[in-house]
Amino acid sequence: MKYVHKTLKTLLGVLIGLIIAFPFYWITISSLKTADTILIPTLWPTAWTLEHYEALITQTIYLSALRSSITIALGAMAITVVLVILASYAIYRMEFRGKEFIQRLILVTYVFPGILLVIPVYSIMSSLKLVDTPYSLIIMNVTFAAPFCVWLMRGFFTSIPYTLDESASLDGAGRLRVLYSIILPLILPGIATVAIYSFILSWSEFTFSSILLTSDTHKTLPIALNAIMGQYTVRWGQMSASAVLTILPVLVLFAFIGRYFVCGLTEGAIKG
Repeated sequence: MKYVHKTLKTLLGVLIGLIIAFPFYWITISSLKTADTILIPTLWPTAWTLEHYEALITQTIYLSALRSSITIALGAMAITVVLVILASYAIYRMEFRGKEFIQRLILVTYVFPGILLVIPVYSIMSSLKLVDTPYSLIIMNVTFAAPFCVWLMRGFFTSIPYTLDESASLDGAGRLRVLYSIILPLILPGIATVAIYSFILSWSEFTFSSILLTSDTHKTLPIALNAIMGQYTVRWGQMSASAVLTILPVLVLFAFIGRYFVCGLTEGAIKG
């Protein structure tokens, strides 16, 4: 009975894995099909070509959009990680007036749909002369990512015994030294979770990108992919190729810190 249960569990895992992987496989082989066979539903191309990738790179703004997306996503990720660590340490490890109110207020930013903020955000960025600059989008991505990430880090910070802080303080360590030497090594899965979440949020953001970035030099990948779809026709080959290339940076990031991300989500849910 135990063997049957293990076998069924393995088969179920394989089935779920295939269901998840199939869309990625399909989009990859579609990008390698010739233009006259791309809409034919075959699991293996009858003819191979790289013409869609060549056209994507030479005939569209994909490369400049890729550079812009990488700059914005990495910038937002770095700032979010630093802000979330400092804010979480202050909120969950220090005592001050209004602490409980701030903890309840953190997620209020998600009560209102982001689309309602388009006009006031554009007005503010315009007055600061940040429209059509990557800084405007970095600010917006950090604004939307940081509150959730601070809430997510609650479980990690509250699970660390306060006696560690007290012992370090008795040895003469300041708060920043305690944070850097004691707290950070214990919350690495949480930091990885924050990093990946903020990166993906910035990587896939569309609404504010389409409003705040107007020139081709600063447009991000979601805007570039949207431009590939014409008003009356869709260039399926270039769409497939762009989807494959757009997924690659995220896969590379997951390859390095993906295991910490999964661990961080699990531990954060349990400890929170």
